[in-house]
Amino acid sequence: MAQRRTRRAFGGLRKLPSGRWQANYTGPDGALHKAPSTFETKLDAEAWLADRRREIDRNLWNPIDADRPAVPLFGDYADEWLETRTVRGRPLKTRTRDHYRELLDKHLVPEFGDTPLDGITPAMVRQWHAHLLPTKATMRAHAYSLMRTIMTSAVSAEYIDANPCRVEGAGSAQRKSRTTPATVEELMTIVENMPERLRLMVQLAAWCALRYGELIELRRKDIDLANGTVSITRAAIRRADGQYVVTTPKSEAGVRVVHIPPHLIPLATDHLEQHVGRGRDALLFEAGNGGYLTPTSLYRWYYPARRAAGRDDLRFHDLRHTGAVLAALTGATLAELQQRLGHSTVSAAMKYQHAAKGRDKKIAEALSKLIGGDTQ
Repeated sequence: MAQRRTRRAFGGLRKLPSGRWQANYTGPDGALHKAPSTFETKLDAEAWLADRRREIDRNLWNPIDADRPAVPLFGDYADEWLETRTVRGRPLKTRTRDHYRELLDKHLVPEFGDTPLDGITPAMVRQWHAHLLPTKATMRAHAYSLMRTIMTSAVSAEYIDANPCRVEGAGSAQRKSRTTPATVEELMTIVENMPERLRLMVQLAAWCALRYGELIELRRKDIDLANGTVSITRAAIRRADGQYVVTTPKSEAGVRVVHIPPHLIPLATDHLEQHVGRGRDALLFEAGNGGYLTPTSLYRWYYPARRAAGRDDLRFHDLRHTGAVLAALTGATLAELQQRLGHSTVSAAMKYQHAAKGRDKKIAEALSKLIGGDTQ
């Protein structure tokens, strides 16, 4: 939605996409001065401008006070933070933004929304965290991490002197159990118990370590059988309203070309012939009634298949973890694994910036050798 500006005799107003209003005016010093926070209604913004106009008319206006940031309420600041938040200069992913919005609305704003940023104390944060989602450790860690990040931004904006979020270890959740990767035999059992149109999906999830969102957005044009590769340039995610949107992969490193293990090429060839439309943009794994394959539709088949393999604990995403372990068995370096997985961390990006070109194909070939039990 385009931002709308309002012309006025004194000052200016701008309506943001969120529906909130920004206000600014030109002071006696000839400089443009902006309101330190946004306003819920146009009337509130106009009232703020009227106060500044009276200060000027009565010679009470001070340029130092004019630019001194007023401390906003946590709720107002969090809304503006979410609207303008970027990561490495890019807007937040749709799913990330929706996740933050849900955490704010359910867990942060009800507790701190009406409190000025400088009124939030470490004791308040500790008390809030002590009763926060006691049975949902991961969501609890996410909520606390978001609170800490927002308050860190408030420190940078000079609204507060120090971050009140000081609960040690609260931003991370310890998993109750580690993922146990599937064995080759278990993986084959799962594949055999899937319908034919979904067998390649399971195979690519494991042997090529692809994410679910990457898999359901794969199209005929992304598969190069001649060179034995699959190009990952997009992902499909489901928004909170149930609609799917196409976006880039999870990280910049997620845009990649992955070599398909040679033993999967015949299956991929047959899948393209039997289960994929002729157009270049035809989805590889389309839902029965067209469109994107939903997790619910996949799990209808995947759950019984994993049960047949004796692996009721194996989540579909764990197939990606399985792929990483299998690739590691071939002797792939950490840099090569990260390139193949499309995974990026700060430390890894600094330490392993250049994976050896051409090795990914050799990794794919070595993966096929595992079928015969040859890991050398």
